[in-house]
Amino acid sequence: MINQKCSTLLLKDRRRRRIIKCIYVVGFMDLFGVSMIIPLLSHHVKALGASPTVAGIVGSTYGILQLFSSTIVGSWSDVVGRRYSLLTCLQLSALGYGLLGMSTSIALFVLARIPVGLFKHSLSICRALLSDLVSASERPLVMGHFNAASSVGFILGPVVGGYLTEHEGGFYTSSFTCAAIFIINAVQGITKTTLVNLYRMVLIQIATTHFWKQLSSVGSRIHIVASSDMWDLFLVRLLMAIAIMLYYSNFSLAMEERFSLKPKMTGYLISYSSTLGALAGFLVGPVTQLYKNNMPALLLHSTVLTCTLIFLYAAAPNVWQVLLTSTFFAISTTIGRTCITDLELQRGGVQASGTLIGAGQSVTAVGRILAPLLSGLAQEFSPCGPPSLGVVLALAAVALLLIRIPKWDAREMTKTAKLRNSK
Repeated sequence: MINQKCSTLLLKDRRRRRIIKCIYVVGFMDLFGVSMIIPLLSHHVKALGASPTVAGIVGSTYGILQLFSSTIVGSWSDVVGRRYSLLTCLQLSALGYGLLGMSTSIALFVLARIPVGLFKHSLSICRALLSDLVSASERPLVMGHFNAASSVGFILGPVVGGYLTEHEGGFYTSSFTCAAIFIINAVQGITKTTLVNLYRMVLIQIATTHFWKQLSSVGSRIHIVASSDMWDLFLVRLLMAIAIMLYYSNFSLAMEERFSLKPKMTGYLISYSSTLGALAGFLVGPVTQLYKNNMPALLLHSTVLTCTLIFLYAAAPNVWQVLLTSTFFAISTTIGRTCITDLELQRGGVQASGTLIGAGQSVTAVGRILAPLLSGLAQEFSPCGPPSLGVVLALAAVALLLIRIPKWDAREMTKTAKLRNSK
């Protein structure tokens, strides 16, 4: 009897690890496909005849849609389950990228961006699924590996996309290839029964009261997160997201103006930093263990390090100091992102992980909207303006953490004392 239980647990653990590895592959392929397209979008929309103003408005469509859909889709995944929501998002994203491959006008281009903007939340759902599969102590390690796998895809994608664009119709080939990648990702988790149940849920449940119950449940989960005492974490996320985006916003132009660095060399520097960011995902687990899972302290220290590195970059007298800051910047930001996601899940509860991760993505989307505006204003004064403003925002995040972390610790001690008394 004991042997049967042990073998059953072993099989469950093997199945769980197989699913985790499958999610790593989904993360890699997702960003591999997307990064093939991202560098080509602005060139394609201009080739369709859009003015710089129209191109800017069209480019912001995705960010605005993500802002409003991230929390809703994340909460929906809490209600209907990760598998069905992930398959739906992958298939509708594939539809969007397929339409992008047929966009011969600005109207079709905008139409293609709508399903992608609304349903390109596969990475968020993957993170929520990982948090469901592992314990709180394992979560930073697994999330770090997932981020590393995704980052490798983001490094390789532009290389393949750039190669394809050298041939005639390269943008359309890249778009259809990206759509095919999303379909392959969806096929990984589809069986005949799953597919039938998925479409039955989408087509039939709309006409039933169950659909409206799901909608009500989504609304209540979003309300709980919105009214929770997590404003400090979301504000830290917003401040650091804008600070990091300001660091990268005019990087190529600043390198040329400050150090007469050619775009080719700047590209090598960006690739070097991205590669380190991918490798840094494997450091998250050991660093977390070194801190004994004290995530608030780790978040504070990584934020201080990031702030210092942005300052050193803004004040760099030569390219070698920029290279040094890029080396550690990739590591500090990777650890910081994992820390803040883990803290959101700790304080909000894993049962609403989809809603929490979606809310975090919505906050980041606000940063994507604000960062270009702030960067443009700061560049009016100096090429170092955007990173200098990033230093100010990062300092504000550090100050907020110094004020709030003692309160988090006091709340955790009270919670632990209550649990001991209940026992």
